[in-house]
Amino acid sequence: MAWRQGRCIRTGVVLALCAALGTLAWGGSARAQSAAQSRGHSLIIVQAQDPQNWDPIATFLLSWGMVGSNIFDALVDRGPDLKIRPGLATSWKWVGANVLQFKLRRGVTFHDGEPFNADAVKFTFDRLLGPEGAKGPQQGNYKSIDHVQVVDPYTVNFVMKEEDPVIITKLAGYGAMIVPPKYVQEHGSAYFGANPVGTGPFKFVEYRKDDHLTLAANPSYWAGAPKLSVVTYRFVPEAATRVAELQAGRADIAQAVPVSQANVVKNDANLTLMPVGSPTVTEIRFDPSKAPAGDVRFRKAVISAIDVQAIIQSILAGYGHRVSTFQSPLSFGNDPSLKPYPYDPGQAKQLLAEAGVKSGTEVTLSFPSNNADFREAAQAMVSYLQAVGLRLTLQPVEQVTYFSDTVPHAKTGQLYEFGWGGWTLDFDNTAYLLYHKGEYWNPVFSDADVEKYLVAERSTNVQRARLAAFMQLDRRLYDLAIDFPLWQQVNLWGVNKRVQGFTAPPDDRVRLLAVSVK
Repeated sequence: MAWRQGRCIRTGVVLALCAALGTLAWGGSARAQSAAQSRGHSLIIVQAQDPQNWDPIATFLLSWGMVGSNIFDALVDRGPDLKIRPGLATSWKWVGANVLQFKLRRGVTFHDGEPFNADAVKFTFDRLLGPEGAKGPQQGNYKSIDHVQVVDPYTVNFVMKEEDPVIITKLAGYGAMIVPPKYVQEHGSAYFGANPVGTGPFKFVEYRKDDHLTLAANPSYWAGAPKLSVVTYRFVPEAATRVAELQAGRADIAQAVPVSQANVVKNDANLTLMPVGSPTVTEIRFDPSKAPAGDVRFRKAVISAIDVQAIIQSILAGYGHRVSTFQSPLSFGNDPSLKPYPYDPGQAKQLLAEAGVKSGTEVTLSFPSNNADFREAAQAMVSYLQAVGLRLTLQPVEQVTYFSDTVPHAKTGQLYEFGWGGWTLDFDNTAYLLYHKGEYWNPVFSDADVEKYLVAERSTNVQRARLAAFMQLDRRLYDLAIDFPLWQQVNLWGVNKRVQGFTAPPDDRVRLLAVSVK
């Protein structure tokens, strides 16, 4: 198959890159490192996606977290070790059956000079839970909160309207980042989304859509001044270009190095390849409103027809782990007894015949156009499905359009690529937002048993009872085959060796406070 060919002969882009690498090998390496060092204490990061809006309540994208985690703070924080620690709150405790109280950090100011206090916390959550928050995808994570009550200038109570066993972790999420009341009220949400102000270690300087965003160090940051002076994020969708920029010394950190170029980074004397396990799972979802994807036999046929392990080994070079449900083994609620459906093209043909799907039936697979590794995997899937009598058409969609319109408005093909980080490390976050009827990321699917199990796991804080509900939910989703989990991702970062103190984040939330350059 064409997708098994060598890494440097696939596309014109890669051919050009390979030629460029040859030039570097003959002396360009020293010039590249000199170019990087000429930036002094400034840093350039190239990442694949511009989330288009820097308002914490307007996005779920990992690309937001790479930047936003350095502009904003939340009441609690989750570090690269995935453990919860104090943020803008110094402590918290339950003071009643449904009241969670936070003591707030004193002496903190927003980048515009506005004071951080209890009023800012209340404003943030009133906004998140109100009409403004309803416009974006974050509100669904926080619906268990009824309201925030100001006790004194540095104490707030979160009054809950229902049980939420993962509320503390959720409060470390994007949507719970604290925003400045006066600034947002004076300028409006649209302006704030393009000119963000937070309490974080870096301050906003400039944003040019689809090009770059620049931050400067916040010398009065409550946890200590950053070691870097300026950080520029450049938005470079093409993976080959990101690696080329890193090699040429025009970037210091490259996010989402494609597997096809992992050795390019590893073999460069100036660079380090940093692989890191991730809670993110990549899968194919089915749209049951589009025939023949509404038939479970068709869905199971597609799953049986594709040799995922071969794709992981050949295309991903082993940088991925096979999974059976749309959650990683890191997630509470994962059922380790469920095994991935086996590769069985004979079974696939039989199921298609039983479902009355004729040989030569055309189906469409939609995916974001900038995902180089998935694009190559999708090309392999064309061959696999052709072998069982299906014609698979690939439909790449520009990434911003894909996540803002194509997926939430059910404009995909019968099949579509989707990735989810499960950032709470609790299946509730994934399950509720992706399988509960009518959620932003679930425009069409519904199932009575799924709804019942979702209610059961959310109605108690007793983890044993929640786990029992999750086991039922896992089995139901597995039997329905409403989606096709492919692999748990291993993320690849390319880093110039002049960068010190950088930790590759498993959840893509880049932390730069302790990073320096030499």
